[in-house]
Amino acid sequence: MKQFFLASFALLALNANANINNHSDAAADYAVKTYQDAQIHTLANLVSFPTVNKDGINTPDNPDFIGFKALLKMKAAELGFDYQDLGYTVLIGMGQQTDKVTIVTHGDVQPANPNKWEKSPFEIDSTSEPGKLIARGTEDDKGAIATALYAMKAIKDQGITLDNRIELMIYLAEESDWGPLEEFMKSYQQPKYAVTIDASYPVVVAEKGWSLIAPTFASTSAQTNTYVSDLTGGAFVSQIPEDASVLMHKATAADIAKLHDNVANLTDVKVAITELDSAIKVSVKGMSAHSSEPESGVNAIAYLAEVFKGVELENNSDGQTIAFINQLIGLDIHGKQFGDIAYEHDFMGPMTVAPTLIERDGNELTLAVNLRRPMGKDEALLRTQIDTALSNWQLRNNVTLSAVDVVIGTPMLLDSAPHAQALLDIFKHFTGDQEAGFVSIGGGTNAKLFDNAVSFGPSMPGKRYTGHSEHEFITLEQLKLNLKMYTAMMIKLGNM
Repeated sequence: MKQFFLASFALLALNANANINNHSDAAADYAVKTYQDAQIHTLANLVSFPTVNKDGINTPDNPDFIGFKALLKMKAAELGFDYQDLGYTVLIGMGQQTDKVTIVTHGDVQPANPNKWEKSPFEIDSTSEPGKLIARGTEDDKGAIATALYAMKAIKDQGITLDNRIELMIYLAEESDWGPLEEFMKSYQQPKYAVTIDASYPVVVAEKGWSLIAPTFASTSAQTNTYVSDLTGGAFVSQIPEDASVLMHKATAADIAKLHDNVANLTDVKVAITELDSAIKVSVKGMSAHSSEPESGVNAIAYLAEVFKGVELENNSDGQTIAFINQLIGLDIHGKQFGDIAYEHDFMGPMTVAPTLIERDGNELTLAVNLRRPMGKDEALLRTQIDTALSNWQLRNNVTLSAVDVVIGTPMLLDSAPHAQALLDIFKHFTGDQEAGFVSIGGGTNAKLFDNAVSFGPSMPGKRYTGHSEHEFITLEQLKLNLKMYTAMMIKLGNM
C-alpha cells in the first residue's frame, strides 16, 4: 500500500526492542514452529467458502456464511476458545477478564471472476507460483483470521498469563454493509485496546474516508452519426477495473484512424480494436487493484475513454459517460480535472479519484467514481465543489443527468492511541526496520467504529496490496512473520 509517514511520530520511538521481552520472542518462535502448517490448512478451509454477500439474502441466512461460521465454531472448540454467533458478527475469545483487547477482522470477501484465476478463486493455489498462497480472501481477510487463531493458541499452550481478555471479532459484511456492525457497536462494550488486522504495517493511525460520485446518464441522441453502445467496465466499486469495452457504430475512416493514433500513444494497457459485422469493438485490458490504491492498478475504464479522445460521438448515454470520464477524470487519479475538488493532507496524502464500475439499466448508465478522502477539507465545501463541477459539465455538454448519488465519507486520524507505540516497537523488533513509522492508508477499515483502534498488518509496506484484485495472495513467509508479530502483539496488549 502507498503510505504516508507522520514524521513527528518518529520522535516517540526510542528503542524498538525495549518493550519486547524474551518471553514474547519465545512464544512467537513457538507459534511458528508449532502452527505454521496448521494456519495454512485452516486458511485453505476458510477460503473454500465463497463468502460473497448477495442481494436479496441476509448474511446470516446465506448457506456459504452458515458453513463458514460452522467451521469457525469447530475451530474455536478445537483450540479451546469460547464462541459467540451474533448473526452478522462472530466473537471468539480467550479468557474471562473484565478488560479486553479486541482484534478486528472480517470474513466476507469481494467477488472473484473465476476466468481470471489459474484455479478456482475459492481454492488455495500453492503451485502456480511457489511460495504464494493464491485465493480470494488470503490477504483480505481470512489469512489474518487464521493467524490470529493460532497466535491465541500459542499463548494458551504456553500458559502465559494475561491481564486482559483477547477477543477476535469477525464481521461478515464489511465489504458491503456496515449497518449491522454499527448497530452492534451500540451495545458492544468498547475494549481497552482495539486492533484491526485488515490493512498494513507498520501501524496505521489514519484512514481516508470512502466516498462516491455516481452520475446516471440517459440517452438523448438519435444516433444518426458515429455513436457507441454496450459500454461495460468494472466488477465492483472498490476494485480498479481490469476490463472495459464498447461497440462503435457508423465510424468514419477518420474516426478509426484517430482510435489507432490514440492507442499508439498508450503504453500501460492492452487495447484490442476488432471489426465486427455491424460495429467495431474496442476492448481494454488493465490490471485490477484495491481502489484505495489506484496507483497500483491500471484502470481499464479510464483508458477506454482515453482511446476515444478527439472522436466526436453522439450524445447517447454511452457517449455521455465516455465524455464525462475524459473531461472530468482522465488518467489522473487525484481529481485535478474535476473542478476544484483536488486537495491533499500533509500526512494522509492526496485524495484519490477512480472510475470503477459502469452499470446499465435499460437505456441509462450509472458510473461509479470511488474517492478516498483525507483530512484537510470541510465536507460541505467538498460537496459544493462536486456539485459545481457536475453542474458546469452538464451546461458545457448540454446534458441533464438523470440522477447523481454523492457519498462523502469521514476520514480518521488517531494520533493518540495508547497502544500504537507498542505495536510499532513489535514491528521494528521482528523486521529489523528501525526507520519504520506510523502511516496512513487510503482504505477504510472497521477501526473507525472503535474509540481507539489502529491497524496492524497483514500486508507489508512497499509491497503491492493484492486484496480486491484478481490475483490475491499471501506468501508463506508473510504468514510466518504475521504469526510471530500477532503472538507478540497479543501478549503485549494483553498485559498493558
